[in-house]
Amino acid sequence: MTGTGGHTVLPRHEGLRAGELDAVTGQLCALLPRWLPGRRWYAGKDHTLTEVRPLLAEIVVPGSPALVQTVIRTDDDACYQLLVGVAPGRPGTRPGVSADAVIGTARTADGQRLTLYEASGDPGLLSALLERFAAAEPCGALAFHRVGGAAVPAGLRARPLTGEQSNTSVAFGDRLMLKVLRRIMPGANTELEMLTALERAGDVPSAAPLAWAQCAGWQDAQPATLCILQEFVPARGDGWSLATQEAEACVRGTCDAVAPLGGFSADAFALGEATAQVHRALAQQLETRPLTVPEAVELTDTLLARLDDALVEVPDLTPYARGLQSAYQDLREVVRRGNPLVIQRIHGDLHLGQVLRAPDGWVLIDFEGEPGHPFAERRRPQPAVRDVAAMLRSFDYAAHHALGEILGGPPGERTRDDARATRLSRRASAWAVHNRRAFCSGYTAAGGHDPRANPVLLRAFEADKAVYEALYEARNRPGWLPIPLAAVRRLAHGSRFVG
Repeated sequence: MTGTGGHTVLPRHEGLRAGELDAVTGQLCALLPRWLPGRRWYAGKDHTLTEVRPLLAEIVVPGSPALVQTVIRTDDDACYQLLVGVAPGRPGTRPGVSADAVIGTARTADGQRLTLYEASGDPGLLSALLERFAAAEPCGALAFHRVGGAAVPAGLRARPLTGEQSNTSVAFGDRLMLKVLRRIMPGANTELEMLTALERAGDVPSAAPLAWAQCAGWQDAQPATLCILQEFVPARGDGWSLATQEAEACVRGTCDAVAPLGGFSADAFALGEATAQVHRALAQQLETRPLTVPEAVELTDTLLARLDDALVEVPDLTPYARGLQSAYQDLREVVRRGNPLVIQRIHGDLHLGQVLRAPDGWVLIDFEGEPGHPFAERRRPQPAVRDVAAMLRSFDYAAHHALGEILGGPPGERTRDDARATRLSRRASAWAVHNRRAFCSGYTAAGGHDPRANPVLLRAFEADKAVYEALYEARNRPGWLPIPLAAVRRLAHGSRFVG
């Protein structure tokens, strides 16, 4: 006997009933303080979680197992979405559910034991969820919408994708991709807005949006987007995996003699072109205007505040603080002297992991901006060169990550005393410079303003990104701290562009 989406209905229990939902949700919230901190997408790892409260719980797939779409609030005032599978029996009795996905057990009023698990890896339940998007009908406090004219086929087999940090993605065959947003914020969703604008522009290297799910706002908040369904982009890999592979070949010295710095430069050029095309489309479809002097002052103050926060946690940044402050202040002075600086909507979190190599070229993905920042901040117009600076930093990271793979560990300070490591490090830097130059050339060729013509802006935004990287590495991978510190040292001493 099967239920919606083809998942098995066990004869012993008819599935989670609506009258049991509140009690089961309460038990779920009691279990989450122990389970939630272990999730890759949980952002409160520096906080001791003691209490979780429910904001939303709707049975979107009835039966056994059932799927409950849930939004919870933690005691540090962050909101997260969970797709909770509810199945009768003890943990381990549900086929295909890993031990790590099991949240715990709950009991109904009649004593029935239920296993609660994170269901983003359950293909049957996810395929059944897809039918909600195809029907585009409300489900309690949830609303499912289709983009005008979009067709959403049902009956496709779900395939959870791996590798994401802040959200969860699920492919349906080779036709659809569902992004399950984890950190939930009320208000107009940045990514949905950007994808819709790019679709309006036409012939832009991005995935077309097809549908989305949202819930009514809690208390006085605006509605919140929970999931975005878009076309699936078939690809031979993401930019990070392809770039690091080419970088490693270059550093090892095994690349083609015709291209001694590796064969990725044509890809880097094409990626610059794709980035410029996206920027041009966003400028046409959304807000574009000059940066005002007060906004330049505010932007500089923001960069300086980020640096101050990083200095507290990363003392290694201290010798470069004055040079970094000077880089940020130079940005403000450019605007004060009357030089026009156009701002527009940008990607906001661009790096090699956010691009896919499709058969006909690069496709930019994940337009949500920096996770954890309020939507109002993510929607704020920025200089397009900020995206460029972030990508240039990503090329540097790819090169030195490849170097670390060859050396068998992070390329730290030992390279100063190891002749082989020093030689390989120079090759890694040469690869990064070569591809940074190719990216900027492609960006310019596709109609983007040559970022090298704005050295003050490029230096300021590269420095800000490098400071962010230093903070991240100090918190998570101290052995990798020398990579961003090398960039900080270069930028603080006034070097505006390597490439």
